[in-house]
Amino acid sequence: MTLGAGGMYVVPVVLPAVQADFGITRADASLPYTLLMVGFGAGCIVLGKMADRFGVMVPLLIGGVALAAGYALASVSSNILLFALAHGLLIGFLGCASTFVPLIADTSLWFLKRRGIAVAVASSGNYLGGVIWPPILQYYIETIGWRQSYLLLGLFSGLVMVLLALLMKRRPPLPAPAPVVKGDVVAAALPFGMSPNRATAMLCIAGVGCCVAMAMPQVHIVAYCGDLGYGAARGAEMLSLMLAFGIASRLICGAISDRIGGLRTILMTSALQALALLLFLPFDGLASLYVISALFGMFQGGLVPAYAIIVREYFPPSEAGARVGMVMTFTMVGMALGGWMSGKIFDLTGSYQAAFLNGFAFNLVNFVILLILLMRVRRRGDPLRGIATA
Repeated sequence: MTLGAGGMYVVPVVLPAVQADFGITRADASLPYTLLMVGFGAGCIVLGKMADRFGVMVPLLIGGVALAAGYALASVSSNILLFALAHGLLIGFLGCASTFVPLIADTSLWFLKRRGIAVAVASSGNYLGGVIWPPILQYYIETIGWRQSYLLLGLFSGLVMVLLALLMKRRPPLPAPAPVVKGDVVAAALPFGMSPNRATAMLCIAGVGCCVAMAMPQVHIVAYCGDLGYGAARGAEMLSLMLAFGIASRLICGAISDRIGGLRTILMTSALQALALLLFLPFDGLASLYVISALFGMFQGGLVPAYAIIVREYFPPSEAGARVGMVMTFTMVGMALGGWMSGKIFDLTGSYQAAFLNGFAFNLVNFVILLILLMRVRRRGDPLRGIATA
């Protein structure tokens, strides 16, 4: 997952160099990230279903080859459209997606009592990629240029991913039949008191809201620091710091999920992310931005994995890959939309202040939906973990 996540986090770092190279606007320079996240989301559905049917090794092998090809194509792109398509189709749809939902769904099927922390540990690889790759790529961009840096990243990621995939052939055990209480049966049939598809749709909309907000700092922190005069290198450091604290957040939230359930955990982290996002408005000093980046990472890191926990708590295990893939797709749509919208708002207003407020508004939508779901659970008297013990 650390290797596959590279594509998500190198685009914000390379954004200023690509904008200068192609002579385009900030919104156009954000297009590769937008297409990458859209492709990432669509790939989560396709490759999640593939993992359900064939096991996780097959999508991982496809992803390794696609990452190598995608970075290579991007490195020789002559215009922003070809560069963006390489990110959307190869790096996002087949590459990054192969190491996210398939691995999260597969991990959730191996664990029962400590499922929350297990998924958190596995999904931390996504943020570990954000810690490792931005400073490395920033160094090589300044040393040998962004095109050569992309080529080297593709060769390394593709080769190592294919070798690791060969170790992932074993399939998870089938869920053992076990007696369930009446509440578990009800939860399995009507998650949150809704039809499964309606419940999934609610989670998908919530995913868009939280990730539009999340995308603002993650995608634009490097460019934001450049605009403030601190330089792209400082922004890359803040991005790495943000994601490093995101790893801690995922581990902590995973442990909390094991105690209070995924729904209550995600509601808490949604409120904290909104608070951290607002802190960017009054504070733009260098030291302040480092602190706020760390807080933002700590508050938002556990959000996305918690959706996978909720799906496993309230939906049948046989649907893990497909349902998790669907919800994760919409979180990626949110990231894509948030990355592009923030760039467009900057182009229209000349600053990121309105973009931070836009992110907060979407975060509020996320919080309200999650609160509604929690109220429905409490009103029905459903157990904290739905069918987690089934």
